[in-house]
Amino acid sequence: MKGLSVSRRSFAALMLAAISMSVSLETLAQTDAATSTALDAALAGSHRSDRNKARDRYRHPKETLTFFGLRQDMTVVEIWPGGGWYTEVLAPVLKGKGKLYLAQYGSSSTFDYQRQENAALQEKAKKNPAVFGDVKFTSLWAPNELAIAPAGTADLIVTFRNVHNWLEPQYKQDPAKLFGAFFTALKPGGILGITDHRWPDPRTEDPKAANGYVSEDRVIALAKAAGFELAGRSDINRNPKDTHDYKNGVWTLPPDLSVPQGEDRQKYVDIGESDRLTLKFRKPGGK
Repeated sequence: MKGLSVSRRSFAALMLAAISMSVSLETLAQTDAATSTALDAALAGSHRSDRNKARDRYRHPKETLTFFGLRQDMTVVEIWPGGGWYTEVLAPVLKGKGKLYLAQYGSSSTFDYQRQENAALQEKAKKNPAVFGDVKFTSLWAPNELAIAPAGTADLIVTFRNVHNWLEPQYKQDPAKLFGAFFTALKPGGILGITDHRWPDPRTEDPKAANGYVSEDRVIALAKAAGFELAGRSDINRNPKDTHDYKNGVWTLPPDLSVPQGEDRQKYVDIGESDRLTLKFRKPGGK
């Protein structure tokens, strides 16, 4: 009987491990072979500058997009693509098979850099149709420019290092309205993928995100308030060297390297780019 008891305990432990494994794997989305190959080709493409390619080791674009579940045949919306670092990866992967909407800064954007990036990215897409294909530009700016794609059509919405901006008063944005726009654009079962500079403790984070960091808890709360379910989180973009305590905020680190006068620049180069959260949310419904 004692041997049977041990056997039962072992069996139970194995079953628990199997269940845990299945739950873990459920959050680690896989992409298909064709999309994986297309991602490799896009990342190696001559349309990407050496400067942009050098950042792959910090931003992990293939691993991040795979975690979000990107496929070539999807309708994807990239939120505030800025200069188009991720657009240069997404556009060639989706060209001819899926759709890519670029929800850039709206007509009332606050800063000159936003207007400059918007114009530059549109010009880049126009001059390089072989890379960008038929990308569609839309606008996202609360409270009035929220139609980032036709309602209920997007399979995947992604945004990279933007949530902290929406919390800063100078941007004059309403995060609830923005997350609501994401929810509206997605199909039932659609995915929202977010990366941002990660603040480690929600109890001590700056509510205005003036240092550029935001906690996972805060992003999760914003998404859940809009109706999303948390579908997974990943440590793909974590950086344990980031101490989160710089005089000039996250911009002290690469690529900005806004290093205070008199400090050792190489120290921050050695830390690398910021510690980042990587979260995946699902709109309820669908298959």
